[in-house]
Amino acid sequence: QVQLVESGGGLVQAGDSLRLSCAASGRTFTGYTMGWFRQAPGKEREFVAAITWGGTNTWYADSVKGRFTNSGDNAKNTVYLQMNSLKPEDTAVYYCAAMRNSSPNTVQAGQAVNYDYWGQGTQVTVSS
Repeated sequence: QVQLVESGGGLVQAGDSLRLSCAASGRTFTGYTMGWFRQAPGKEREFVAAITWGGTNTWYADSVKGRFTNSGDNAKNTVYLQMNSLKPEDTAVYYCAAMRNSSPNTVQAGQAVNYDYWGQGTQVTVSS
């Protein structure tokens, strides 16, 4: 059974950094694309970033470009989201997701409906 477990969330101040981890288990994820989405209270779930397993391609939402970085460790079956220069508007529950597609286009990578597996989420709160 595929399982995605996020960790690394917390309460930080504006300008601080956090690194989220997504530990994947239950199968081999070669050929998958791993995505990060977030959902703030009262808002729709939105795309944050995605990376193909192995790191060949990455995508970022405009709101996080230049501040967030996707990476992965194949040996640990884990992907990471390094978040720098955090802002109060980054406050949300962050979800890790996996898509059975090794080469999505930009639109596909950014759409939650295309992802097959989801983690339970981790809360990130940024105070001003």
